[in-house]
Amino acid sequence: MSVTRLLAMTAVVAPLIIGSGHRPLVPDVASAVAYGAEVKPNVAVGPQYATAHVYVAPKDFDPFIASLLATFGGTASRQSIITITPTPSSTMWQAVSTPVGAFSVFGFETPVPFPFGGERTGYLVTDMEAATQAARADGADVLVSPFNDPIGRGVIVQWPGGVNMQLYWHRIAPSSAPLQTIPENRVYVSADRADAFIRSFTAFSDGKVVSDDVHAPGIEIGQATETYRRIRIQSSFGKLTVLVTDGHLPYPYGRESAGYEVSNLANTLAKAKAAGVVILVAPYNSDQRDAALVQFPGGYIAEIYSPRPQEAVSVEARDGWPILNFAFLAKFRVGFWKPICNGLPEWRTRNK
Repeated sequence: MSVTRLLAMTAVVAPLIIGSGHRPLVPDVASAVAYGAEVKPNVAVGPQYATAHVYVAPKDFDPFIASLLATFGGTASRQSIITITPTPSSTMWQAVSTPVGAFSVFGFETPVPFPFGGERTGYLVTDMEAATQAARADGADVLVSPFNDPIGRGVIVQWPGGVNMQLYWHRIAPSSAPLQTIPENRVYVSADRADAFIRSFTAFSDGKVVSDDVHAPGIEIGQATETYRRIRIQSSFGKLTVLVTDGHLPYPYGRESAGYEVSNLANTLAKAKAAGVVILVAPYNSDQRDAALVQFPGGYIAEIYSPRPQEAVSVEARDGWPILNFAFLAKFRVGFWKPICNGLPEWRTRNK
């Protein structure tokens, strides 16, 4: 074997030997090119273009828009009558931009063609054909093949677990300011399909799992004495929370498709109530946030929440030595803190 060939093999193998066992084989685009792997483009444009799709009856159309603006602030486009489906239909349509998220509101004057109305959100993509191909490759079913609409093209896909979304593309690139806070897409799936959904969606969106709590407080889904699995994902499309449940959910859990972050929950709820919004679940605290579930005129259900300041680890003095507050540490069930919390009581007993 020549020295040149040996050096070439070493250059390829050495990083794989030295690298961490938890590190991906192809950690970034540059490495992917070096190893000859296919680099998939990121088709996302930005979270300010992730629009919640809201279908309401025509009689509820104006009250819903008014309550949305009164609750969150923002602006609404001019109301139009358009066809947004590949088959004949007619709907009232209005786009609403708020500091906490964007909305596409539909009030169909004709029957709604299947499967429209079942998609929770629309994600703007840079290339419709590339996005459709990537979604298929990552495990999505294409329920409605790409079609033309008044301002561009759209496609409806379904991810493992039965999660429907629309991908859309504009002929003229839109220009929207970044949001003050990024909304959460809230996805309820079964334990049987949760991992398949997570693999498919993170592969498509180039998303990252930022937390995976297998013992999340059940109060978040109306099961105060239970725990459940909650996964939070972030990508260029925005935030997405996966709620893995047994389906034994009291109303209205599972009916909300998004969560909106505000700076002051109490103030926002006061404005919402004045605008005709109904509070379905009173404010509660979990996972460092205060949250409530509300229903807008027309039936749209959403979570509204405010983050709580992170607690500081408290220290108490005993016999001149600082002792950590174990009650605080015990709140952390996963990750770094679990082995520490489990071992501290025994250590203190041995060292009395």
